[in-house]
Amino acid sequence: MKSYVFTFILVCIVQFSNAQSETSLIEKTLQNYIDGSSYNKIPQLKSAFAENATLYLTTKDGLFNRFTPDEYSGFFKNKTPGTFNGRLGKILEIAIVKDIATAKVEISFPEKGMLYIDLFLLKKENEAWKIISKTATRIDENK
Repeated sequence: MKSYVFTFILVCIVQFSNAQSETSLIEKTLQNYIDGSSYNKIPQLKSAFAENATLYLTTKDGLFNRFTPDEYSGFFKNKTPGTFNGRLGKILEIAIVKDIATAKVEISFPEKGMLYIDLFLLKKENEAWKIISKTATRIDENK
């Protein structure tokens, strides 16, 4: 009986450790997204996305559109790389199921009083996690 309990505990520890390492890898991908978009670092921003990722966003004129990672990163191209643009990001949630994951990130612009929630789908390929889809909505009262 003791060997079964030991084996069960060992399996639980290994699974917990694997989940922690996968969470860390996903956090790294999300941090590349956050830092790349907050500091106008286009290569870092693009590194977070799968090449064929799809982003669904509402534009400034209120239209709901689909964007590629290249189109999205183009939003930051006329800004000085490495310069903070006022955009803060905070990872709120990550849920992993085998080789797919969801994540929720809060994006704020404190000086403008703007607050968004970004939702992500991620996929693990070749030992790396990449964003395969993103959408966002503005949740502050001033919208």
